[in-house]
Amino acid sequence: MKNNLKVERAIHNLTQADLAERIGVSRQSINAMEKNKYVPSTVLALKIAKLFNKSVEDIFFLDEND
Repeated sequence: MKNNLKVERAIHNLTQADLAERIGVSRQSINAMEKNKYVPSTVLALKIAKLFNKSVEDIFFLDEND
C-alpha cells in the first residue's frame, strides 16, 4: 500500500515526531509508513485521515502490486 503521508505532513508543517505524538505512535512508525514498510491498522489510518481532514483513500491507496 502506498500513501501520501509525507506530502500531508509537509502541507500541515508537521515533523514525523509531531504527527506521531498527535496520533499516539512512535516517530519510527511514521517513518516506516512513509517508506511503505508498515501498513497501519484501520484505526490508525482513520486517526491520520481525521487529523488531516481527509478520507482514508486520499492518504492511503493500493498500488498495482497490492
